[in-house]
Amino acid sequence: MDELTIREKIINLLSATDNPLTAYDITVNLDFKIDEPEVYEHLKHIAKTIKSHGGMLLMKPPTCKVCGYVFKELDKPKKPTKCPKCKSERIDPPSFIIKYKK
Repeated sequence: MDELTIREKIINLLSATDNPLTAYDITVNLDFKIDEPEVYEHLKHIAKTIKSHGGMLLMKPPTCKVCGYVFKELDKPKKPTKCPKCKSERIDPPSFIIKYKK
């Protein structure tokens, strides 16, 4: 019996969705017993894996709910803890989707 790995399940979910999903959405959709930081760690590896298969992990960047600051300079998938502009901790998390070249 071939069980899919966590990363394979995340890849399948993000490839099939029409709307980007947050780390929390991923854990809920796949009924994972892992926390969000672990999902971000998997996403880092997934980005490298799918690149060799013509895929791309796209990220809608996190946004401050107070001042609207967009975290465009993130080099890794993660949820920032504080806005550099207004210092608020009310941050909309990043969301992710996988797209493949046609």
